[in-house]
Amino acid sequence: MEKINYTLIILVLLLGVIPSFGQQFEVLVYTNPDRWHDATVPDAINEFREMSEKHDFGLTWAQKAGTGTVTDVFAEDFLEGIDVVVFFNASGYDLSEEQKENFKNFIRNGGGYVGVHQSFGRNHDEWFQKLRGRVSIIHPEEQTAVYEVIDKNFPATMHLPDRYIFTGELYSYGEELTDNLNYLITVDENTYDPSRTWGDDRETAMGDFHPIAWYQEYDGGRSFYTSLGHLPGAYNDPWFLAHIYGGIYWAATGLGVYE
Repeated sequence: MEKINYTLIILVLLLGVIPSFGQQFEVLVYTNPDRWHDATVPDAINEFREMSEKHDFGLTWAQKAGTGTVTDVFAEDFLEGIDVVVFFNASGYDLSEEQKENFKNFIRNGGGYVGVHQSFGRNHDEWFQKLRGRVSIIHPEEQTAVYEVIDKNFPATMHLPDRYIFTGELYSYGEELTDNLNYLITVDENTYDPSRTWGDDRETAMGDFHPIAWYQEYDGGRSFYTSLGHLPGAYNDPWFLAHIYGGIYWAATGLGVYE
C-alpha cells in the first residue's frame, strides 16, 4: 500500500459542504496541533460547528497547510471568500512564504484575525507579532485565577461580569508592539501563584497590569486576541464561547464596539 505523507495533507472539513445562502460571513478556523494542545481540538471544533449554526456563519476547518495538496486554504483565491481567519492554538510555522504573503494581503484588504491562546510565537517575523500585538513569553502551571473585565464596550466582553474565575495557562507577555492596543481583560496575580512552575525559578509575573485579551486595527484589517482556551473543558463554558464569538463577530464585520 502506498504510504501517505501526512505532513502534506490538509484536513479540511467543510462544516456544511454546500454553502447556505444568507450566511452573514465566512470563517476559517486553522489548527496546527502539538503535544500541548492536541487534546483541545476535538471539543473545540465541535463547539465552533455549533457556534456557526447558532449564529449563521459559514465555517471551514483546516489543519496543516501545504501547497500542492487537496485544498490550500491560504491560497489567494480561497482567502478571497473568507472574512476572518481564526488561528486556534496554531503557531503558523508550517506556512510557506507564499502563504504568509497571501495572509498578509488578506489582512491588508480588510480581513480579520482572531488568535486563541497560543498563535504566532516569538520566532515569527515582526509583521505577525505586531498583528497579535504582544509576544507570549512564559507561563506557570495551569491554575485558577480571578479575571477582571476592564472594557465591556466590546462584543467579546459585554456579556461577562466585572470579575470572574477561570482556569488555564496564564501567559505573560512582552512589550506592546503597536500603539493602538485596546485592552479588554486582565488577570489579578494576587489570586494565583506565578512562581508555581516546573521546579525552576523562572519569573512569570507581569505585575499590577497583566493583560490577557485585547483588540486592534492593524495594517488595514482587524485583530482580536485572547490567551484563554488552553484546557479542553474551556470549550464547554458558555461565557468563554461567547467571548470567542464576540471577537470573531467584530473581526469579521468591524461592528459592535461602543464608545
